[in-house]
Amino acid sequence: MKKGKLGYLCFVFLSIVILVACSSDKASNTAQKDNKNNTTTEEKVTIKVGIQNDNTPATQALIDAFNESQDKFVIEWDPLTNDSAQMHDQLLNSLNSGSSEYDVLSLDVVWAGEFAGAGFLEPIDVFMKEAGFSKDQFNTGSMASGNYTGKQYTLPFFPDLGLLYFRSDIVSEEDAIKLESGDYSYEDLYAMAEKYTGEKGTKYGFLYQSKQYEGLTVNVTEFTNSYNNVQTGLESMYKFTNADFSPSDLLNYTEAETHTNFEQGNAVFARNWPYQFGRIKGQEDGVTISLDQVGIAPLPNGGAVGGWLLGINKNSENIDGAWAFIEFAAGKTGQKIMATEGGYLPGFNTLLEDEAVIAGNELLSYPGFQNALANTLARPVSPDYNAVSDTIQVESHKYLSSGEGLDTISSAIEESAKTE
Repeated sequence: MKKGKLGYLCFVFLSIVILVACSSDKASNTAQKDNKNNTTTEEKVTIKVGIQNDNTPATQALIDAFNESQDKFVIEWDPLTNDSAQMHDQLLNSLNSGSSEYDVLSLDVVWAGEFAGAGFLEPIDVFMKEAGFSKDQFNTGSMASGNYTGKQYTLPFFPDLGLLYFRSDIVSEEDAIKLESGDYSYEDLYAMAEKYTGEKGTKYGFLYQSKQYEGLTVNVTEFTNSYNNVQTGLESMYKFTNADFSPSDLLNYTEAETHTNFEQGNAVFARNWPYQFGRIKGQEDGVTISLDQVGIAPLPNGGAVGGWLLGINKNSENIDGAWAFIEFAAGKTGQKIMATEGGYLPGFNTLLEDEAVIAGNELLSYPGFQNALANTLARPVSPDYNAVSDTIQVESHKYLSSGEGLDTISSAIEESAKTE
């Protein structure tokens, strides 16, 4: 072979070797880079949350903010149903099987005792202490709803509460101030209802929910001051039920009958939830009164809490991560996101005076509403809440319908409502 040809072949061979080597180095570097990225992703532990669907942007914004703040955990959220009964059963089926399908659980306030009593929830007292949280930083009724046998199992996700609505264009300024302060009794309310009924076309004094359903349990909770004064509370309810200023079918009233009659100008006072404010503000179908005719006040003993709580699945494989999310979601930052992005009531008390939160929820500008939030009540906390509520509904409705058997009925309710 000629030297020139041999030299050319050697050159081609060396070129191929160099190209292969460079390609190999590049592939190696790319693989190392990919491995590094995969390692970074894998380092983030996935925390699965069992939270209902949200028709506002708030929950997704909350999750996004938490994820952005984290280099250790990432939230996975597959929204659950908004049907409370279906959601209860779905979570219960999962927990009964011992599953760690969800690390964080969103719970209706009346489920907390049931889930804690069944051993499904992890106590959070130690976590709270380490985080510097104290119970008085959060909504009182929400915290009581998540406290079972002296241990705290939940923090507030977003609370709801019972309110007294009154016709500010009828009630005197002096009486309005008294109502808004919360410094009045059901006896005072009765006297005011008697005094003002008939003014400006009103025909009813005070409306509340007294049909035999969960709303009656809520109202019994309020009238009896969380079952501390059962006989007195029931007697007061019976007095209102049979008053001349009450509708004859009050014992069939739910929230719907209550808001309809108040919004149409038929009643001076009404007990209902915050949603009624939104209906009046939005001038929904059938509403004939306006917000400038409406005042807001606490109920005499405080309003029963509704809403939702956050707890940790005891079978979670990532309990520290579950707490990290709850600490964020129930704390000042998370609650501000829920309030400003979704209009939810904050369960973290200092936010009740936050300008951005108030700007996003007109109710918070009402002094009476602020006072109502500061004095809330929990329904009975029980591992068998449905049975407890059924007893309260049946027995109280029996008394309100007849006025008979007060001693026996009061004893039955007191025994059923015991929380431990």
